[in-house]
Amino acid sequence: MSTFLLVHGAWHSGRAWERVVPLLASAGHRVFAPTLTGYGETVHLAGPEVGLDTHVDDVVGLILAEDLRDVVLVGHSYAGLVISSVANEVPDRIAELVYLDAMVPEDGETAVDVMPVTQSLIDAALSSESGWRVPPMPEFPPPAGLFGVTDPADVAWVRSMLSDQPVRCLQQPVHLDNPATTAIPRTHIHCTGGPARVEGMERRPVPPTQPNGTPSRVWEIDTGHDCMVTKPAELAELLLKLG
Repeated sequence: MSTFLLVHGAWHSGRAWERVVPLLASAGHRVFAPTLTGYGETVHLAGPEVGLDTHVDDVVGLILAEDLRDVVLVGHSYAGLVISSVANEVPDRIAELVYLDAMVPEDGETAVDVMPVTQSLIDAALSSESGWRVPPMPEFPPPAGLFGVTDPADVAWVRSMLSDQPVRCLQQPVHLDNPATTAIPRTHIHCTGGPARVEGMERRPVPPTQPNGTPSRVWEIDTGHDCMVTKPAELAELLLKLG
């Protein structure tokens, strides 16, 4: 039995994994899919003080409270930043880091360093009436859709879980200065079925060698960004190779 900890991306909630969790659990694994502070059922906690560090604390707190070990830690999109800093905090608890169509940072980097277009979201939030709210990305015509989701029923479901992102999440740096993190294996899963990425949103190339010195592992799913919604079985199948 493995332990999977699935961390959702910006604007989403733990509900995003509802189609994946039972597939992993039915294979005999333990699965956690928490909602980070300020989203979904915790949206009332959102505010200008909530940031990347808050979300790192959410995940580290869950790992310690449940005494989780040998965790396959999956981060989707923005949560690539989250899982990186989590691994820095508790490297002895993490068996594998999975970057699911995610931001892959270096030590000290923010979301802007990884994906420069993020700066425009920060500027808009700081100049808005609230001064901190980053609204979800809009729905685009197919094949882009809403985070790569185009089926009308699925679009409505995804939209029902979306909430604003606190701008501080995009401003705080990742911490990856613990040498023990370099030993943790990494897997990258790329969603390749969406439209070509716009300037500033390009995915960083995965280097041929992981930080631990082994060859990099990159898998692909032919679908849009929210693959846990559009291709849950295919995603679960890949994750089960790690479990």
